[in-house]
Amino acid sequence: MEIKLYNTLTRKKEIFQALDDGHVRIYACGPTVYDKIHIGNARPLVVFDVLVNLLRATYPKVTYVRNITDVDDKINARAAERGVSINALCGETINQFHQDTNALLVSAPDKEPRATQHIAQMIAMIGQLIDKGFAYEAEGHVLFSVANMQDYGALSGRSLDEMIAGARVEVAPYKRDAADFVLWKPSQEGLPSWDSPWGAGRPGWHIECSAMAAEYLGEEFDIHAGGLDLIFPHHENEIAQSRCAHDTNHMARYWLHNGYVTVDGEKMSKSLGNFTTVAKALSTHRGEAIRLALLSSHYRAPFDFSDKLVKGAQIILDKLYRAAALNEAKQPLSEPDKLDAVFMAALSDDLNTPLALTRLQALASEANKGSREAALQLVSCAKYLNLLEDKNWFKSDDVEGIERSEIEALIEARNAARAARDFAQADAIRDKLAAKGVRLLDGPDGTSWEKS
Repeated sequence: MEIKLYNTLTRKKEIFQALDDGHVRIYACGPTVYDKIHIGNARPLVVFDVLVNLLRATYPKVTYVRNITDVDDKINARAAERGVSINALCGETINQFHQDTNALLVSAPDKEPRATQHIAQMIAMIGQLIDKGFAYEAEGHVLFSVANMQDYGALSGRSLDEMIAGARVEVAPYKRDAADFVLWKPSQEGLPSWDSPWGAGRPGWHIECSAMAAEYLGEEFDIHAGGLDLIFPHHENEIAQSRCAHDTNHMARYWLHNGYVTVDGEKMSKSLGNFTTVAKALSTHRGEAIRLALLSSHYRAPFDFSDKLVKGAQIILDKLYRAAALNEAKQPLSEPDKLDAVFMAALSDDLNTPLALTRLQALASEANKGSREAALQLVSCAKYLNLLEDKNWFKSDDVEGIERSEIEALIEARNAARAARDFAQADAIRDKLAAKGVRLLDGPDGTSWEKS
């Protein structure tokens, strides 16, 4: 199956060709664990989750690495602000992160390395950069010399002057050039610190991902993914460090970036205070509905988040689940070449999830008209999006004015009435439940119910 991906590095859509046809390797930037993730942070988690699903269906082996940044100035500041230890803050935030991702049906990566567990690899890479003339020590800091890399800026497509003008660049007397960035820096007393050849300190942000990616994926790998806001400086600096340390032409062959999540057209961010945490969204919406909403726009396009949009996604899911029930418990198809061609073509064309979701709704319509093949395709294709796998989808909704135990008891009573051929009583029970907002669904596996 041919997969096309938009490569930020080349600025065009390309047919994906793995370095090793037997093993695809992909890295995505994970959270900096100083606070709960918001919907903007969740978008790449969901989008690249779908990408990994597609790759796993196409290649015999896929290694997906998504890191956790647990050493950072923001973490230090937040721990001090809350009056808790850094370890306690990181532990609490990581647990919340996993709860949120589980609720959004995001599959766990193959590796989830923590920065603090890979300090030795970072120190070793920094040493390589110094030995090769791409980094220098100054006043307890180690900095990458941007001027020594001729094609720095290839990913962002901007000149060095443009990048400096458009970024917040730390002005420091120990820098040889304003654009030089930190690989290692001293730590203040009481903050995380590790011994190194350049004194006690901690790593810069960029070197963390370079070292962890190399550790688990090698010096060159297939795909690096992340949010649009990471192109510069983070990903640009990752490339510089990795290529110069390893003497390679690439770090990753393909660079994928999702668009911003906005609120009323303005980028969602913690700095602007216009963000909605995933945890808060989950207090009023179901995780699968949030997931579908995030997939309703193409991943490279802006996505304007609203409660109205998620409620609409819930309605779509209700329709899809009703149609999926017509599959009659058949085993979903697993071979890509047997799946619906329209759906797979959409997904393989740079993860066109809006078109893929449109096709799922068309399959649902066909299933409702009596096509068992459409119902089977609906369930099989939806698995690529991690959708339609909740066997209790309708039962999980609360119904006002009646307990679930009472609903189940009335269903049992109705079943008994039907067995005794007391159809008047069975109809009366059905009507009683309908009046309370409960719809009964009779099928080959018995009677189920949903909120009407």
